[in-house]
Amino acid sequence: MAPDPWRGARALFAAGFRPDDIVLNTFSYHLTPGGFIFDASARALGCAVIPAGPGNTEQQFELIEAYRPVGYSGTPDFLKILLDAAASAGRDASSIKRALVSGAAFPPSLQAEIKARGIDAYQAFGTADLGLIAFETEARDGMVVNEDLIMEIVKPGTGDPVTPGDVGEIVVTSLDPHHPWIRLALGDLTAALPGTSPCGRTNMRIKGWMGRADQTTKVKGMFIRPEQIAEIGKRHAALGRLRLVVTRHGESDAMTLKAEAVAASEALCEEIAGTLRAVTKLGGNVELVSPGALPNDGKVIADER
Repeated sequence: MAPDPWRGARALFAAGFRPDDIVLNTFSYHLTPGGFIFDASARALGCAVIPAGPGNTEQQFELIEAYRPVGYSGTPDFLKILLDAAASAGRDASSIKRALVSGAAFPPSLQAEIKARGIDAYQAFGTADLGLIAFETEARDGMVVNEDLIMEIVKPGTGDPVTPGDVGEIVVTSLDPHHPWIRLALGDLTAALPGTSPCGRTNMRIKGWMGRADQTTKVKGMFIRPEQIAEIGKRHAALGRLRLVVTRHGESDAMTLKAEAVAASEALCEEIAGTLRAVTKLGGNVELVSPGALPNDGKVIADER
């Protein structure tokens, strides 16, 4: 069962797409649902879709010059490739005035370049299971979560909500009777933004995609998982954020658990070191730091080898 196309239609509308627009859809239709998700979303909005897929820039130019699409959907990287190739080949891609991009990073430098070429591009965040989950609006202030979804942000390795504003893993519930999901953990990181969007939409807002929550690594042949670090925190209620840093010492793996604590002491270090060994079955160092010293980026395990 495909995700609800109206989730994508809302994102397209927020990006300036309107009924009767012609959209060049460059997401792949092969072995991935991306092409079909954006195709169905644009058609739900009333747009005509050119199912172009990625690559084949010469054929893309022929389609653009023949049908003059006003909209583009695809990755930001391919949009740049398309525009660069058109400029080099003397082909006319000037009909494209707006874009909804997803599936890859869209850094400020690339945003500025695309805007300088006369294209108003907006970002969206989605998955194969749920379609488009959150999207940018004209406010350009984070992403608004789709109105028919329930989003939670939890500590990686647990189902526990983070403190408001902290980075955590995205968990989504969809009560669509045709395609329900209950607390689907996406493995992606984000943080909630306070208040409502200046554009007037009142649903929850997030900062956007901020990395992956799955930080499992292997130390001396043993897997270390975020759930284990969370368990150490549960056993020592006085601790704040925790981060396990994995390095190489000589020709051997080494790990240091950094823990925020208000009252640091040698006795507490020894207690935590014992818990670290009991939970992971490996020995490691413990470093107590002041509250707020560890970055608020959702990272629980940092593999620095």
